[in-house]
Amino acid sequence: MTVLHQTRHKNKTIAALLAFLFGGLGLQRLYLGGPRDPWLWAHLAALPAALLVALGAPQADAFYKLLPIILSALAGFLEALVMGLTPDEKWDARHNAGSGTQSDTQWPVAVVLVASMMIGSGGLIATISRLFDLLYTGGAYG
Repeated sequence: MTVLHQTRHKNKTIAALLAFLFGGLGLQRLYLGGPRDPWLWAHLAALPAALLVALGAPQADAFYKLLPIILSALAGFLEALVMGLTPDEKWDARHNAGSGTQSDTQWPVAVVLVASMMIGSGGLIATISRLFDLLYTGGAYG
């Protein structure tokens, strides 16, 4: 007798929302892949990396101390966009092969995509601007 293993259905909107809200911590990776997902650990590595920068260079600007966390958060916004724009069929093939349920993404994922694009692109522009200000003017503009 063959027993079919049915996995829990992974909702694309929830995954994109987790990436938008908590992408810097990698909660979307925990939701999708569990604790064995290497990208979850890459996101979580930003926290000790920021601590190492703060302890290794206490005189450095606060921006440099927070840069690992900022980069992890920006990657989370990008992940939210990629997840939200993935077609339902491809999403189900990758994350819901054994769930027995098909995804039918509705309009809430569009709200998450718009918010991710607005805040993520604004954050990226602000990060690049501050980095260039610190590197080329020594922080003269802030």
